[in-house]
Amino acid sequence: MMNLTALVHNLRYSLLRVESRLLQITGLDTQLAPALAVNAPRLLPVSDQEQQLEEAQSPGLLDSIQWMAAPKKRRTIEVNRTRRRCEWKLLKVKNDIEPCPECGHLKQKNILCGFCYAKVCKETSLIRKQIGQIEGGPLRAPTTETVVLYEGETPSDQDRDKRIVERPRKRPAWFSY
Repeated sequence: MMNLTALVHNLRYSLLRVESRLLQITGLDTQLAPALAVNAPRLLPVSDQEQQLEEAQSPGLLDSIQWMAAPKKRRTIEVNRTRRRCEWKLLKVKNDIEPCPECGHLKQKNILCGFCYAKVCKETSLIRKQIGQIEGGPLRAPTTETVVLYEGETPSDQDRDKRIVERPRKRPAWFSY
C-alpha cells in the first residue's frame, strides 16, 4: 500500500503541473515550454539532490502523452482532390514506343529491350558458370581478358594471350563478337 506522504507528494506534484499548464495556455506564464520534448542523454553532471528529487517524483498524467504538431484547419474535399489529381501525378502518354528489332516486343526508343536484356543476362550467367567450372572457383581466375568462342569459331592472332571459353552452341545474333 502506498505511503500517505508519497500520495500527498504525488498529488501536489500533479497539481503543480496542471497549474503550470493552465498558465501556459492562458499566456500568463512568461517561460513557455516546448510542445514536443525530446528524450536525450544529459551533457551536464547532475547533483545528488536533483537526482534524489527525480527518483522521488513519479510520472504525471501528461508525461505519457507524445505531443505532436496538428493542422490548424481541416483541408476541404476540393483541396484534397486537387492535390491528389495534380497534373504531374497523372499517367502520361508515351509517343516514343517502337518494336525491338531483335525480338519484336514493344520497347521505348533508345532504351534496351527488357526481353533481350533477360536473354543476355541468362547467357552471361551460363558463361560465368562455365568459367567457374574451368577455373575451380571465382577467386582462382587469372587476371587476363576472356574471349568467348561459339561453335564453328576459331581464335584469332589477337586472342593468343587471352583466356578462351568455348560454348557448345551457335552464337546468338544479339551476342555480337
